[in-house]
Order: sequence, then structure tokens, then C-alpha cells
Amino acid sequence: MHTQDIPEIRKTVVVQAPAQKVWSAVSTSEGIADWWMANTFEPMVGYEFLLHAGQFGDSPCTVTEVSPLKRVSFNWGKDWNLTFEIKQLEGEQTEFTLIHSGWDAAKVTEFGQPHAAIREVMNDGWENIINKKFVPYVEG
Repeated sequence: MHTQDIPEIRKTVVVQAPAQKVWSAVSTSEGIADWWMANTFEPMVGYEFLLHAGQFGDSPCTVTEVSPLKRVSFNWGKDWNLTFEIKQLEGEQTEFTLIHSGWDAAKVTEFGQPHAAIREVMNDGWENIINKKFVPYVEG
């Protein structure tokens, strides 16, 4: 591990929802928009899409993995990768993990902000999004 490395953001929650419902929330444009951000996502490896990030404009993304009912990953902007992992547990419980990687202390974002500073902001942001938006959305 280089001194430049900044740890990935990893958020794991167990939701009271079947894996199929969680999968729809992370593998469809409508699902992603309902709990996170408007987008032009399609679940196809190599598909290029946009995240409509409000005041930050549109972020270009490319789908890198689609494993039905297990995981979906995409490159986000110039440096990041976002992965949504799903694991069916007992009954109607599903474990959901969000992994936001690609952090590098030597790099800055498209807006010139150092990764180290933005990671902390994003870490808090993901905590809020997962607990206040994602969980109620899939359990609703």
C-alpha cells in the first residue's frame, strides 16, 4: 500500500427486503434515481451513461460489471469506481454493500479538490444516503 492510498468507502447494511427488490434499486435507471441521483444508466457492461449530479453537472460513467442479483459496478468520473453488492440472507433479509473506490492522495477531482478532503465529505454523504434514502426506499 502506497502512502498515497486513501481507503475505499465501504457501507454495509442489512435491509428487510428480498434480494430482487434490492437488485432493482441498484440495477435500473429508475431505481438508482429514486434513492440517489437521476441518470441514464443501463445494466450492460461497457455502457456509457451520465449521472445528473445537480450543481456539479453531469458525470460520465461506464458500467464495468453486471452480475444479476449479486453486484453491479461502474467507473464514475475520471478516477472513481462504485460497486453495489447484494447478498441474500435468511428469509426476506438482504445485505447491501456500497464500495466507493479510486481514491488517491496525489489526485484532485474534476473540480480541483483534493481526494483526501472529498473522501470525508463523500463518506458522510454516503452514510446519509444509505440510511435516510436507500434503506427506507427498499424496505418501503
